[in-house]
Amino acid sequence: MTKEEIRALTISKARLKPGDNVIDVGCGTGSVTVEAARQVSPGGAVYAIDKDRKAISLTRRNVSKFGLSDSVHLVHSEATRAFEKLPAADAILIGSGGQNLARIIHLSSKKLKQEGRIVVNSILLETSYTAINELDKCGFKHVDVVQVTISKGRRISQGTMMIARNPITIVSGVKVRKRK
Repeated sequence: MTKEEIRALTISKARLKPGDNVIDVGCGTGSVTVEAARQVSPGGAVYAIDKDRKAISLTRRNVSKFGLSDSVHLVHSEATRAFEKLPAADAILIGSGGQNLARIIHLSSKKLKQEGRIVVNSILLETSYTAINELDKCGFKHVDVVQVTISKGRRISQGTMMIARNPITIVSGVKVRKRK
């Protein structure tokens, strides 16, 4: 599950508003899907994609738990196959791209509306590198790279101890019209 602080930064980077269409690639538990659906409702939609049937099932439960079923469309598929059937998006959130990340970013550049935003979360340096490189190749502007390390407090007998979590790199960019 994407931690609360990372979800907040992801949603902030996406600049979501009511009525937006969002694609969440690699929805996993649905934590980002739920946050995105809260931002785009009413009138917007989130298309949550995952190739893992268990992830889709878990996302369905979480979306239902928060009463967001009307705003979320679940897509059990490889992301590269799912894109062709999805509507144009105001934002694309990528939490998992694996070896297909470059292709997913390329497809995202075609699926995003002008001024649409893409946000890629990664724990691997190689994933961050691929994201930055592909955003540049696809002509995204305002590419921003932020690495975040979150520490959470845990009570122990002597007080509160801070426990660090894995650093997350958030790469984001904006699709802009190419000048002729």
